Amino acid sequence: MKSKKLSWEIGTGYDLFASLYVLHNPAKFGLRASWAAGVRSRLPSKERETLERAQSVIRIPLHWLHSLQSEKNSISVLWAMEQILPAKRLEILGLSPMIKNDFRDILVGVAERGSWDKDDQAEIRGVARKHKISLRPKVFRTMLDLWSEPEEFGEDYLKALTTYHQVFFMEEERHIWSALEQAMERAKGLSQKMNLEDLIETLSQGVHFAEIAEIDELVMVPSYWLSPLVMFEKITQEKGIFLFGARSENVSLIPGDVIPPKLLLVLKTLSDPTRLRILRYMAHEQITPAELARRLRLRAPTVTHHLNALRLAGLVYLSLDEQHERQYQARLETINSVFNILNEFLGNKTTNE
Repeated sequence: MKSKKLSWEIGTGYDLFASLYVLHNPAKFGLRASWAAGVRSRLPSKERETLERAQSVIRIPLHWLHSLQSEKNSISVLWAMEQILPAKRLEILGLSPMIKNDFRDILVGVAERGSWDKDDQAEIRGVARKHKISLRPKVFRTMLDLWSEPEEFGEDYLKALTTYHQVFFMEEERHIWSALEQAMERAKGLSQKMNLEDLIETLSQGVHFAEIAEIDELVMVPSYWLSPLVMFEKITQEKGIFLFGARSENVSLIPGDVIPPKLLLVLKTLSDPTRLRILRYMAHEQITPAELARRLRLRAPTVTHHLNALRLAGLVYLSLDEQHERQYQARLETINSVFNILNEFLGNKTTNE
């Protein structure tokens, strides 16, 4: 891996968007769907629907957040969004500079016409297949609906995001800042002792991104809500952003949880016999999902579901090449770590809860 510049950013604005992504995809993060739904229910129905539909076009706009010159807390982020013309908010937040031109052209064309038809839907599906972008049919339709009314969406989205900040994230922001600072200092310390490949593997709990080798600068950003997963995105040919987890594996997003979330997650994951069989294969070799499906005689989506669970629990190493081809291998040291957490948990005296 060629030598590259490391730069560091910190700001709760990243978690403003990350928290919404988690709340709309709780299963990906090992969270109870009922708890996430309870948080979302605190929003008025129109704002709740707007934020749910927005997940098809805006998740975590890393390129835009990085471009902001102001302090990247949630108030500054909302102010910066307000400065964008409503009709341009979707394009600026939803289209990364690195998005494929054919994908961009279709969406911008829909916005300019203010409508879409079956030809647009078929065309965008074809482009998605070409670039290996996996989206459900409902997501395609929602995406095209929003792009056909960019000004209305831009107004509704800012209002919904502001409401979400007022009813939930403002309070959340107060207690995650110290965790972000601690994660940043820890990562900086590790960067002095490790090469970049080992640093990324440590912070991501076992993920290797081939694309990182091709860039000149990597921006490191801690995220409380994205833990234990990570996110990497190229924002230019030379620069990428890496969001890494800032929440301790013994701290839950759900207030009042007393069982260490890492312990519960790993034990649940290992309780499935299919996952144990997959883990045994991966304990001896690096393997692709397609090869696992062939050996286990399972459908590819089923294997992917189990691999995602193993990845969430930190039980596998994951390598992603430039074509996003996935290779998995067992990360057995996690099991030893969880046994230590279990012993510590069982050894603690209980108190009245």
